Parts: sequence; structure tokens; C-alpha cells
Amino acid sequence: MTPPQRQRRTPREGPPPKPAQAKDGELPNPERLYVVAGADGNRANLDLVTLIVARVEDPPPSATPEQAALLRLCAAPLSVAELSAYLSLPFSVVTVLLTEMLTAELVQARAPIARQALPDRSLLEAVMHGLQRL
Repeated sequence: MTPPQRQRRTPREGPPPKPAQAKDGELPNPERLYVVAGADGNRANLDLVTLIVARVEDPPPSATPEQAALLRLCAAPLSVAELSAYLSLPFSVVTVLLTEMLTAELVQARAPIARQALPDRSLLEAVMHGLQRL
């Protein structure tokens, strides 16, 4: 019994494939990101898990559409990674926008709530003794 033979593919005739079109909400080119982030591009020291909360309810008239969207999203605490995903913007662009908003005191950055890795030893011992009594 002979194994099946593979057939060689030949190149297709016709025009090359077109580049993927930008979907709704996506930015089609990097120049747009530069316009959104601004020329200076200063950044605050923000982590992916830093929580951002809005300090004002309504965006000021001078706010860009991206900043207004950030303020609407930050009514409840959200991480920078979540904001980046919701707005379909790169993390670096979101940090530049948030830096401007932090300086204008429109938002507040909070460190994430750290939970203890392990419960207290005395609590574990109390649970263990309670289970042994059963």
C-alpha cells in the first residue's frame, strides 16, 4: 500500500489580496494614534492593573472624544487594561490620555486591592480543630 501523494499547489493568477479593512471602532493607521496621544506623549507610572475612577461626572467641553469615553467608562473603577480593551486603543495611548486626565484632576488612579496570598495560620488551625471535633 502506497501513501497518498501530495499535489503541489500552483500560484493563483489574479490581483494580490487586499489589506484588511479597519472595523468600526478600530483605528486604521498609526498617524491617528499620534494625534490621539499628542505630541509630547508624557506618561504617568501606570500599571495594567491600576484602577482608574472618574472624579467628575460630565466631561469638560475641552475634552477629546477619547477622554470623554474614558470618563464615562470610569464611573466605576476599571483597570487600565480594561479601558484599553473597551476603547480598542493600545495601552501606551491610554496611559498618555490618562496622564493628561490625572494632571487635570478629572480621574483618580488607585493601586489595585492586594489580597493576602495565604490565609492567617491561626484561622487555618481553628478550622482544622473544628473539623477534627466533628
